[in-house]
Amino acid sequence: MHADKLRSSLAFALVLFLLPAWASAGEAPGTATVTEDFSGETVGAPPKSFTPAVGNWYIGSDDGNKVLVVDGSKWRRGQPAAGLADKARALYGERYAEFLDNVKAYAYYPFAVFRKVADFSEGEIHMRFKAIAGRIDQGAGILFDLKPNGDYYALRANPLEDNLVLWRLRHGRRTSVAWVRDVRTPSRQWHTLSLKVHGKTIEGYVNGKRYLTHTLPASVSGKVGIWTKADSVVFFDDYKVTPKSAE
Repeated sequence: MHADKLRSSLAFALVLFLLPAWASAGEAPGTATVTEDFSGETVGAPPKSFTPAVGNWYIGSDDGNKVLVVDGSKWRRGQPAAGLADKARALYGERYAEFLDNVKAYAYYPFAVFRKVADFSEGEIHMRFKAIAGRIDQGAGILFDLKPNGDYYALRANPLEDNLVLWRLRHGRRTSVAWVRDVRTPSRQWHTLSLKVHGKTIEGYVNGKRYLTHTLPASVSGKVGIWTKADSVVFFDDYKVTPKSAE
């Protein structure tokens, strides 16, 4: 029980320090397709279009094309996003170390939040990904329904497991919602991952083919982004959000 309370407190605090960044990003009103191809970003710098929450994220280059990179090569259990210590100090003063200790409960799943969409409830999300390395994992996922308390869903592919999984993180606990085997996404090749949301119905596509259909217990509404796991090193590009109203 004590650990669960710590996780819930962490989730709420994590969103608190992210909210100012989201609010100041000039978010789109959710009435047209929003695409990020990272062409306006700076190679070697943290992304401006995404807010990293956990893990090491920066802009890289793949054959001259700018991409968003999650670099898990230096991953350690309990590794928060860069600069989190300063943000924790601003939030908690002398108690910032306590906050950082609690982050360890969440740092197994690096994720970054898309700053250009205020809220997504229905429509489509697409992205391209290319898994480069990772002995524990090479996960590439679309994060959605991110709530102020830290709950979210993630639809992810994994070249090491050849599957497509819909995960849910709720109250600090991750559970599989739907699982499809034999979905090949070989490493060091570009693939597309797509999510379609129609009311409570979720559809998952890989390279244009639908593999997953699932009905959720409730409609979604929240922030969106990119999700991965542990020591994954993955390139991401062409992140596109199309709300239903824009279809």
